[in-house]
Amino acid sequence: MNHKEQYSKFIKEQAKRLGFLACGIAKADFLEEEAPRLEEWLNNNNHGEMRYMENHFDKRLDPRLLVEGAKSVISLSYNYFPEKVQSDDSYKISKYAYGQDYHHVIKEKLRELLSLINDEIGEVSGRCFVDSAPVLERAWAEKAGLGWNGKHTLLIQKQQGSFFFLAELIIDLELEYDYAFQTDHCGKCTRCIDACPTQAILPNNTVDGSKCISYFTIELKDAIPTEFKGMNEDWMFGCDVCQDVCPWNRFSKPHSEPLFAPQGDLLEMTQRDWKELTQETFSKVFKKSAVKRTKFSGLTRNISFLSE
Repeated sequence: MNHKEQYSKFIKEQAKRLGFLACGIAKADFLEEEAPRLEEWLNNNNHGEMRYMENHFDKRLDPRLLVEGAKSVISLSYNYFPEKVQSDDSYKISKYAYGQDYHHVIKEKLRELLSLINDEIGEVSGRCFVDSAPVLERAWAEKAGLGWNGKHTLLIQKQQGSFFFLAELIIDLELEYDYAFQTDHCGKCTRCIDACPTQAILPNNTVDGSKCISYFTIELKDAIPTEFKGMNEDWMFGCDVCQDVCPWNRFSKPHSEPLFAPQGDLLEMTQRDWKELTQETFSKVFKKSAVKRTKFSGLTRNISFLSE
């Protein structure tokens, strides 16, 4: 076994020990195929008011501009599928936001992985990324052999479904690279497209972000457009419809991450409870949650939109 194989094996073993579902490695290079797709998506204004998507176009396509001397992109997945979900009589939150903010939880694990790499191999420079920098994470995960991009544009793994986070470690160490995932196992299935309440999933494997419920309830700072009244299906933060209907998610297994356990009485709260939500309860239930991103004012706006 040469050094590259040895180092890659070590990294994957440590990733598994830290609780990651899967780990794959791709060569840090320019994403040639993704460039025209990203440009078209932006030109079609599919990003709505998410103007930050227009920034750092070159960095999104080339990790070597994010990490000097980058040689490898290590892609990892981390399960968040919950054991229990909210009651039927509730306004809904995406399952990924039941517990503590995944950005902090997973970034801590990435830092530990990078530290382990340094201890084992020597000085390796790199950066940790968890959905908060210009990295096309699904493209890198596919290149690293983790799965394929479904029609809803989320990565799917055969044995796991799609209820997992993606994260990257971009380092200046050359490693043994995995083969890109080649087969699209969605076939002729269109369940996610058919089920999308706002018809945001387009037939060409892209999502019109400006029509997505997750965009309305998290990203959009202005009022939710009135033409979407009655379409939100009780989602007040995010939306899981396209994942809930995906046949591959019958393989989803509950996570074992204590920090992702639902906060307080979250699962028991009813629509009436949400309508009576106070700043104090919001701060208590979402103390370390990703829901804090929308703020109390944003969540109450979403609830009002559903209940008026």
